[in-house]
Parts: sequence; structure tokens; C-alpha cells
Amino acid sequence: MVWTRDELEAAFENYRKTVVRATQTGDWNVFADQFTEDATYVEHAFGSFAGREAIRRWVTRTMTAFPGNRMPEFPVSWYVIDEERGWVICEVQNPMEDPGDGTEHGAANITILHYAGDNLWSHEEDAYNPMNFLSMAKTWCRHADATGTLPDDARAWLDKMAGVPG
Repeated sequence: MVWTRDELEAAFENYRKTVVRATQTGDWNVFADQFTEDATYVEHAFGSFAGREAIRRWVTRTMTAFPGNRMPEFPVSWYVIDEERGWVICEVQNPMEDPGDGTEHGAANITILHYAGDNLWSHEEDAYNPMNFLSMAKTWCRHADATGTLPDDARAWLDKMAGVPG
């Protein structure tokens, strides 16, 4: 199917607004609702998920736990649209909230989306280096700990990851 640029732009804008809403409310069900029932999702650290409900289980669990729950926004740095094939490819920043000392911590990923029509996506892949995210989150934890703002869930995560290089 060939999509118009206007339709793809509008669908991608809706996708971004939905991510903002999910981040602000903590309800990631709205994110999962953007996918077709048979959608696929490839996440380089957590694996592949088949179907909207599998995506829902993963995203609601992941984004409500550390470090996802300490990422206040997911701004898109750039994107390209392939109208002929229905793809949107973008770079997404994943900044952490201020750990209490004003330092900035974050990492980027490349997101690849395939459009299915009616503001739904049939595929997403998030490509990134998991070790970069691990190192960034550990550094954030150390800064938060030094300022006395390290949340209990982040401390538990840091303890769990202590033996993992990064």
C-alpha cells in the first residue's frame, strides 16, 4: 500500500503525542493501542513481541519500572518518511530526569515504524546499544545517590546490575 506523506506525517504526529500522553500520565496502554492486533515489536534488549497484547504487557511493565519511569520525555531529534513503503524512521532521545545535581543523562535509539493505516502501526523496532543505556542508567544512579535522591526502585535495580559491566 502506498500512503501519502500527509497521512504518514499525521500518523507519526499522533504517535509522538501519544508517547507524550503516556509519559505524562504513566498509562502506557495508550501506547500499545497504536498497534494493530497482529503487530510485531523488536526491542534489542528485551526481545521480540508478537501482537498488541504482548506489546501492552511489555511496555506497561517496562515503562513503569526503573529506568523507564525516570525518563520524563522522548523527544524525536529527526525523522524520515518513506511514503512508498509506509516506513517512518527516527532518532529518539531518552533523557533521564535530573538526579538532583543538574547533570544530564540520556541515550538515543533509532525507531523504525511501519504504518498500517487508520493511525495504527504494524511494526516497531527500537535499535540501540543496550550497553550504552546500562552505563548511562548506572551513572544516573550514582549521581542520584550522591545527592540523596536515589529512589528505592533505582537502588534495587543498581544492586541487581552491580555485576554487569557497563
